Amino acid sequence: MIRIGMSTTCVYPLEPEHAFRLAKLAGFDGIEIMVTQEESTQQAEHLLELSRRYALPILSVHAPVLLLTHFVWGRDPRVKLERTAELAAAVGAESVVVHPPFRWQATYALDFLRIVREISAEHGVVIAVENMFPWRAAGKNLKAYAPGWDPRIMDCDAVTLDFSHAALSGVDSLEFANDLGARLRHVHLCDGSGAIGEGQIFDEHLLPGHGREPVAEVLEALVARGWSGSIVAEVNTRKAKSERERLELLRETLEFARTHTHQSKRRRALTRSRRALEALLPGSRH
Repeated sequence: MIRIGMSTTCVYPLEPEHAFRLAKLAGFDGIEIMVTQEESTQQAEHLLELSRRYALPILSVHAPVLLLTHFVWGRDPRVKLERTAELAAAVGAESVVVHPPFRWQATYALDFLRIVREISAEHGVVIAVENMFPWRAAGKNLKAYAPGWDPRIMDCDAVTLDFSHAALSGVDSLEFANDLGARLRHVHLCDGSGAIGEGQIFDEHLLPGHGREPVAEVLEALVARGWSGSIVAEVNTRKAKSERERLELLRETLEFARTHTHQSKRRRALTRSRRALEALLPGSRH
């Protein structure tokens, strides 16, 4: 069965425990950990304790490859990926998400696919390269990634599809998923409203169904072909004015995923159980 998880980025910059708590209340099947400057995202023992406390498995770990995590675990991108894979194996996660190398990481970029395969085999985890998008300045697209932002052109074994990134790059997500076939192993569930060339410059990570990507169609297609990877919500909830409002955004995201992966019976059972957890929310009347 397809598992539907939630990334800790959904509550960023709050600490991982907030993510586990809200994911449990919303009814998600598990968690993806984004490794950041926050030390608790880097410590297997702490993450396993949270996983046990909230009865939520850690499905995947996202390597610290963002510009804001540039100095996490040093500056050597191979070391960063190795430590991420070690962490994933230690917490029982099946997958690691990594971005293509930046263009200025020339040596790493030349050996990137070999490095990914070696580390994947050594630690027994799938390393899924995420689709990115062109950068734009002064009205021109910039080559920020090497060999590029689109993993379809790379000889990689596993890929992560991010709908917000697809929107920014002007890629049709359904075509992207079909092109990848069995290489598509992981999905970041979100949405986007337009491409960089259409004036959009922000990586939006909208709730699914709130943008222009064919998110529902992709999920339906994955179910039809018997796909068995993980779908992980990576939506922006920073405008939520309260924890309860953030929780409702996460529940809407999960409801979308359950509907379009044909998990309605499971959804009803989880709805009953999560109602019993409502008393955990501050200000609850239950």
